[in-house]
Amino acid sequence: MQLKLITHYLQLFRLYLEGPGSSERLHIWASQRTFQENWDLEASNLAVMYDASLQSTYSRRLWNRESYEPKRMMTAFMEMEPGYVYDIFRDLFNENKDVAGRADRFIYYCDELLQLYKERHPLTKENSHYHNDNYQMVSLYLGFRYPAVYTLYDADAFRKLLQLLGSTDIPAANDIGRFFKVMRTLYGFMAKDEALMAAHRARLDENQHFMGESLLLSYDFYQFCKEG
Repeated sequence: MQLKLITHYLQLFRLYLEGPGSSERLHIWASQRTFQENWDLEASNLAVMYDASLQSTYSRRLWNRESYEPKRMMTAFMEMEPGYVYDIFRDLFNENKDVAGRADRFIYYCDELLQLYKERHPLTKENSHYHNDNYQMVSLYLGFRYPAVYTLYDADAFRKLLQLLGSTDIPAANDIGRFFKVMRTLYGFMAKDEALMAAHRARLDENQHFMGESLLLSYDFYQFCKEG
């Protein structure tokens, strides 16, 4: 990535944040706050806790849209095998292990749970757990659990971002480990721009949004670049 291009696009992003249309993705900060306030793997009822953690009064598209229902299937898995699901989330959130390995194992475990679900429900038409989605849900879990370390992954938007920022190494396949590193690097640049951070904070509502350090700002930035 080229510093002059990073600086250029961050200047454009700051103008966007200062403008009237910068609230279009703020509902994700609200969803992140809801997750932070409700997530508890030690809860007596994992499925109820999970449902409370993924709620939104604005949009549920992150976890429920046409032909995409990861929340519904994970809830079914929790009701079927809460102990097993507890273990796979503990592994996903174990910061002592490589994040790419954790992400891939999580999806593998979901494959196993789906097979078990089909064995126990032989008449079911379910054929997907919806978590084999180019890391969309895995990155959501990680980003909502550790806001300062991870954020939402969009493969196509990430590739476009790298092109815009002058990278000569565009990944042909998903590279979620590199993605998170780039997001943290970009957040570091943004955090040093007082005007940009002031414009960002001015649009947040302390009664509604997650107010801590969050790489959702990096997500907002690369979605802005994708659209612009």
